[in-house]
Amino acid sequence: MKLFRFSLFIFLFFVVAISNAQKTAPKPYGALPSERQLKWHEMERYCFLHFTVNTFTDREWGLGGEKESVFNPTDFNADQIVSTIAKHGFKGAILTCKHHDGFCLWPSKYTEHSVKNSTWKNGKGDVVREISEACKKYGIKFGVYLSPWDRNSALYGKPEYITYYRNQLKELLTNYGNISEVWLDGANGGDGYYGGANEKREIDRKTYYDWDNTFSIIRKLQPNACIFSDIGPDTRWCGNESGFVKDSCWAAYTAHGPNGDKPGIGYTQSDEGETGTLNGQAWIPAEVDVSIRPGWFYHQSEDTKVRSLESLKEIYFKSVGNGACWNLNLPPDRTGQINANDIKALDELQDYLTKSFSKNLLQGAKVSASETRGNNKQFAAFNVLDNNKKTYWAVNDATRTASLTFTLPKESTFNCFEIKEYIKLGQRIQSFTIEVEKNGKWEQVFKGSTVGSKKLAKFDNVSARRVTVTFLNSLACPVIESVKLFKVL
Repeated sequence: MKLFRFSLFIFLFFVVAISNAQKTAPKPYGALPSERQLKWHEMERYCFLHFTVNTFTDREWGLGGEKESVFNPTDFNADQIVSTIAKHGFKGAILTCKHHDGFCLWPSKYTEHSVKNSTWKNGKGDVVREISEACKKYGIKFGVYLSPWDRNSALYGKPEYITYYRNQLKELLTNYGNISEVWLDGANGGDGYYGGANEKREIDRKTYYDWDNTFSIIRKLQPNACIFSDIGPDTRWCGNESGFVKDSCWAAYTAHGPNGDKPGIGYTQSDEGETGTLNGQAWIPAEVDVSIRPGWFYHQSEDTKVRSLESLKEIYFKSVGNGACWNLNLPPDRTGQINANDIKALDELQDYLTKSFSKNLLQGAKVSASETRGNNKQFAAFNVLDNNKKTYWAVNDATRTASLTFTLPKESTFNCFEIKEYIKLGQRIQSFTIEVEKNGKWEQVFKGSTVGSKKLAKFDNVSARRVTVTFLNSLACPVIESVKLFKVL
């Protein structure tokens, strides 16, 4: 009898313990985002500004021996550039402060190959300062691109170049206010001017730059800045310049070298950037970098080749809509402003986004869940509709498949769900389906893979009043921050 009572006590103890556990927040799962990364996710869209001597030589990659005098915009206007970015809903600007040609858009004291020896403003100008100040004016985050490869420097390929590079990096990180992102290109080594040597120099991309120590400098001088490269550590290259990541896109990522060896900046298996890594080592989400024109720098011959609205829409859904951030390149022209053809394309895009996403059809809807964690209102289904980033719907720890059913105020026509996981606790969803009720029967209209920070599930127009989203085979119990429903154009 005593043994029976003891066993019953143990059983009841565990029942109570499990029950209480379900009334507390789910434990984090896997790799988790830092505060700087969470703020980066919220940006969703920002712009690249490719601008240097190439703009005036009609090249994509400068050779490094260009005369400084060639850089001479006729009507540079940082206000026009940044206000264009802000007006069209982009949240940041990343300036190519130094591209592969080594020409610096600020008066660096470590080289003569800079604006201080250009014709523009009689050598008294500073593009970096003017853009950074315009960003402050319009509430736009400012980022810097500093090419690791320098085809002008006689030091490139030698150990001394690392000190030179870090000195220039320190100038950018200490003289221009808050920096939101430091962008590190993977193009490294090859033919160049190299102080007049005019030769080919190769480096070991895995070891030459000693990136760990350079990263520590960035962390010390700009602790809130995200560091971008194809190995992270904060954001990763999406693996292509075509404007997409895959439907299955994990923010977690483990970089690998092309041969499965140690990776480096410019030395990875690029296709892994499109998908991330299931249960990857660190939270390193994808950035989709793509140009509004065929080239990265302005070329008059491309004025008629600016991306169409259909192309920009596709990129939006395949980047932001798959949980990545979109870095759209807007190259200033030879006047030093965003070209009218590019602005026309941006006008069309912003008009489309405004009209498509201005009305959430789930406003006023009722929602029910297959399960609520511990039957606790703190984790109830209505949290996905409350527009509060701090609340979420969650289910019990052992549950891996769960669903939400929405009843709209009236039958409506729609074609796009927006779903967000509560990523502070990690990324969990492996797949999901969307079904609508028609004549008392449920019909699947969409099947997708990961969700992450944001998923836009777009399908053919359908009219219904009841719709269900089912999360399948989650890595841990599903934790959903918000769900919205739209009829996009």
